[in-house]
Amino acid sequence: MATISFGGLGNGLDFGQVVDQLVKASRIPVDRLNAKKADLNSKSTDYATLSTKLVTLQSAADKMRLPSNFDRTSLSVGDSTVLTATGSSSAVQGSYTVKVTQLAQSHQITNKAVKAVVATTTDIVSGGSGTFTFRVGSGASQTISLSATATIEDLKTAINDLGGGVTASVVNAGSEGSPAYRLVLTATSTGGSNGVTIVADDTDLDFLNGSGTGGTDTLQAAQDAVIVVGDPGLNPLTFQRSSNTITDAITGVTLTLSKTTGSSTTSVNVSRDMSAVQTNIKDLATAYNEVVKFIHERNTYDITTKKGGIFFNEPTVRTVLSQVRTALASVVPGLTTYASVGDIGFKTERDGTVTVEDAKLSAALSSNYAAVKNLFVNQAGSIGVAQLLNAAVDTLDDIEAGALTLRKGGLTDQISDLTDEITRKEDSIAQYEERLRRQYAALDGLLRQMQSQIGFLQSNSSLTGRN
Repeated sequence: MATISFGGLGNGLDFGQVVDQLVKASRIPVDRLNAKKADLNSKSTDYATLSTKLVTLQSAADKMRLPSNFDRTSLSVGDSTVLTATGSSSAVQGSYTVKVTQLAQSHQITNKAVKAVVATTTDIVSGGSGTFTFRVGSGASQTISLSATATIEDLKTAINDLGGGVTASVVNAGSEGSPAYRLVLTATSTGGSNGVTIVADDTDLDFLNGSGTGGTDTLQAAQDAVIVVGDPGLNPLTFQRSSNTITDAITGVTLTLSKTTGSSTTSVNVSRDMSAVQTNIKDLATAYNEVVKFIHERNTYDITTKKGGIFFNEPTVRTVLSQVRTALASVVPGLTTYASVGDIGFKTERDGTVTVEDAKLSAALSSNYAAVKNLFVNQAGSIGVAQLLNAAVDTLDDIEAGALTLRKGGLTDQISDLTDEITRKEDSIAQYEERLRRQYAALDGLLRQMQSQIGFLQSNSSLTGRN
């Protein structure tokens, strides 16, 4: 819009201020809409945060929802330089004797020293062209095509680019003054069944000993890991695996081997980690409290200002509180020893949050671990508290009918409608301001003209009177 200015205000009126005040008055409805939009944006942001806190609560419940993930185990190893151990919830408690008799290795070979080349730029194909073929274990043969000018570096690069289960490197087995470059081939997988076999070699490296003076040197044998679990003096079990990571020797335990034990053994001890289980239970209470406190902090009413908080008079948050409270406080059918979380130390406070009595929870876990587990896990014949909380959050966040989803969607629609309405009103105000400025500019010009005419008449009248 072009700027319209007023004259010298010889008429005694500042029409610019008049226009500004009129426009300011016309903006009052828009200012109200912007304030409403800001409130809705804040509410939308807080609902998004509430959704995040509910997901955190659901994640805490998921750690105890199934029998397979409720249990927590603690592992210790007698000699951590021999092996390390990690366990899952299915690990069976006990102490296990382990003897590591052999580590898994990758097969590694190189061409004979007599077939080394003096420079990495030396041609290694005597004819017009050639091929180099290898395979790993019983796998398919992998072939490299080489030109007449191919070098040992070219062959190394081609093998590595192929990704055929072998990595190649070039080493100087000679000296700096008298180099002797050899090609080293290493299987990418360990194990006795992953040996590298040269099938065809048209290069001067002569891995297949076509000249009678070539062939291969084995730098490292392809071999499996071998461990013995149990007392060597009785009837232990022997496990032979292609990797140094063994997952099936001890139920639920993964062993990662580092070195052999020789004639000695080491121990792997698996025990139930009560502290970790107790922590998970208390974490569930903490996540629940975060939801309750977040809602309460925004569901207030100030009697002085007569203004409510972001969540004041919001039916959706009442639904959220009702559903998560019902899930946590439910009595699980079919259970007798501990049928609700109140039986193991949960206590509801006046503000709706819960506290957990550590001593009572510890005593419950120590005296009847299975009964505490049954209270939380989902199993045949009963739905545990953790599953009830998980389902409550799913219901609230259901993509089509969830109360939380619908409310967030409704807020988004309201904000969008307000944005459109504000844009329309802003355009209307801009047009109104332009009209006013044109009208008052015309009036200002007319008044100046009238003042000029009055001045002329007064001047003439004065001259006439003197005559």
